[in-house]
Order: sequence, then structure tokens, then C-alpha cells
Amino acid sequence: MHYSPRAEICPLPYSPFKSCTVPRPIGWLSTRSEKGIDNLAPYSQWQNISFDPPIVMFSAQRNGDGSRKDTVVNAEALGWFVWNMASYELKEAVNISAMELGPDIDEFERASVGKLDCLSAPCARVAESPVHFECRVIKMLTFEGNSPQGTADVVFGEVEQIHIDDKFLTKDGKLDVLKIRPISRLGYYDYTSITDIFEMQIPQMEGALASGLEGRPSR
Repeated sequence: MHYSPRAEICPLPYSPFKSCTVPRPIGWLSTRSEKGIDNLAPYSQWQNISFDPPIVMFSAQRNGDGSRKDTVVNAEALGWFVWNMASYELKEAVNISAMELGPDIDEFERASVGKLDCLSAPCARVAESPVHFECRVIKMLTFEGNSPQGTADVVFGEVEQIHIDDKFLTKDGKLDVLKIRPISRLGYYDYTSITDIFEMQIPQMEGALASGLEGRPSR
């Protein structure tokens, strides 16, 4: 089959677009409003884009009325957001925090998760999450959509602090991903979690390139 998203309505009962770029990691992001209200929400359009320095980004679609998501408003106002790794054990809390609630509602309380203070970011992180990034906002872009909800606000942040629960580290100093079981989005209402890992090393890859791919410090 074939269709043009620009010129045609999708002929399938469910659009396949967001189910093709999969699995997508969950950006479970915490921020704080200027009034001091803690916000927590998941975004599946989340990714790291560089590692030296570590830079990440998330994209938030506008609300149906065209207004920006609370996460974007808060990140712009205070200049920070925190990424909390979403694990299989925390999946119900992640789902609850996805509810559309007003800016005066504390999603930490609604999702029944605890709070930990940050070292740099003026907001909280999820106590039960195995890994946290404290991210300082460095750039924001807006892509206008064909509808109010189609408009996307993209926020870039430099990771200033990284927190890892020691019980999720292996003896050789790697993240124990199978123990964490991070969850990922598959489009529709579908998710998956990591339960299997296989390794592939690129042939004849040496030096700084090999170190960068594996995540070993080169300086």
C-alpha cells in the first residue's frame, strides 16, 4: 500500500506513522511551575542527540486548544527539566502521569510516587526511578502543525547531573538494563519492555570511534 500524508487521508483505520519509528524511549519528565507546583508527564518523542557534552531533546505536541504543555511552560520559565527513567515496575505510575490535568495538580501525588531533591535543577525527581538526568534548557523550537494539536514544541537540554541507583549497575560498571526493564512506546496504545539483549560489534572499528560507540571515556 501507499499514501501521501500531505495529500491524502490515511486509508488504514489506525495511522501507522508513529508505529514505524519504534521502540521509542519514554521521556518521563519532571518540572516545577513558577508557583512551585511539581509536574510529571511522559513523552515518547524523546532522545539523546549528542554525548560530549550530553544533550537530550523532547518534543511535546500542543493541547487541543493550541496551548503549550505544562512541561514546556515550566521548562522555559525555570530553565530546567529532569528525565526519570521509566521502568516496567513503574508503568502504572507513568500511565497515570499522562493524564491531562491542570497546572495546579501535582502529578507526583496523583501517580503516588516519591520525590527526591536535585543538585542543580530547581525541581523534583522520581524517588523510585533508577536513573535521573538533570537537564538545563539550552534551546527551544516550535514546528507549526496543520492543526493546533499538530504543533510541536521541541526542547533541548544539556545534562548537568546524572543519578544512578547503584543496585542497577553490573559488576563491570554498566547499567543492568535487564534488571531495570525500561519501557518503550510502540505507537497506538502499545508499549514494550526490554527483556532481551544481544551484542554486535562493528568489524574493524577501533580507537575513538569504538570508544564512543561503547560509551568508554576517551579523555
